[in-house]
Amino acid sequence: MKTFYWLVKREFWENRGGFLWAPVVTGVVFLVLNIMAIIAAEVVGARHGFNIGGNNLQELIAKADAGDMQQIGAGLDIVMISAMGLISFVTGIVVLFYCLGALYDDRRDRSVLFWKSLPISNTSTVLSKVVSAVVLAPVIAVVVGIVIGLVHLVIVTLVLSLHGVNVWQLLTLAHPFRAVGSLLSSIPLYALWAAPAVGWLMLCSAWARSKPFLWAVAMPVVAGLMVTWFGIMGVFNLPAQWFWVNIVARLLFSVFPGTQLVANPHAYTASIDLGDAHNPLALLSPLHTYTALASPDLWIGVAAGAALIAGAIWFRRVRDDS
Repeated sequence: MKTFYWLVKREFWENRGGFLWAPVVTGVVFLVLNIMAIIAAEVVGARHGFNIGGNNLQELIAKADAGDMQQIGAGLDIVMISAMGLISFVTGIVVLFYCLGALYDDRRDRSVLFWKSLPISNTSTVLSKVVSAVVLAPVIAVVVGIVIGLVHLVIVTLVLSLHGVNVWQLLTLAHPFRAVGSLLSSIPLYALWAAPAVGWLMLCSAWARSKPFLWAVAMPVVAGLMVTWFGIMGVFNLPAQWFWVNIVARLLFSVFPGTQLVANPHAYTASIDLGDAHNPLALLSPLHTYTALASPDLWIGVAAGAALIAGAIWFRRVRDDS
């Protein structure tokens, strides 16, 4: 276990730029752009007389009913989690290219010979890279997203306080602990959902003698075109779109956090109470997102991912391009 810990730590050291600094820089850029937008809005509003001063906003809040207050709280929740969308996209790109280079780069620079000379199994090496992709990277992204989101929320509330709004009253309408819990709870589900993509990308990384990105993209896309042209899915009474969504898209895009929500719309439509429909955190609640565990597609993907990872371990053992 201690050896595995140091293997994962080695992955972090060697890929700190992608795992840590990419989401940090993305979050900082997000904050800077929002601050610039706020300043621009204040300047334009002051020049054209649109600036709302005094206690007008506070009076509007005081007259709001329970439903209005819930909508205000939902708006603050959106402010708090909005940074996570951009950070998740960047994390998906980082994980995609990390998986493609995880086993290929060692063979390209011949360092694989050094690592194989150590008393470390190929299984441990590959699994440490899998854990880095589906656990380490999203954990760092979520932590950075939480920090950036809270800072963003404070900035917005402070700006509103300049227009007579009670900051503490606004903060009590938001749900920071619920947001943090929902984001953290999404990590295990992401690990399961991303399994086939991570397995496929690492298999290509271990197998391809050159250009693993080209092989990883071209093979499923060509397969999809063949299936579409020859109507192969008609044999199973399924449309060709099924192959593109459940095979091609899962192999290439499952590394992007949040795609499990798109693929499992039941988790945030049919299962959400009408009373929670206005709250964006309801979409991320484990009560709803974890309904994906009842989907056979998820577990078929996990099984396929395990098989692909096993293939990557085998290629890691037999191929060194020396």
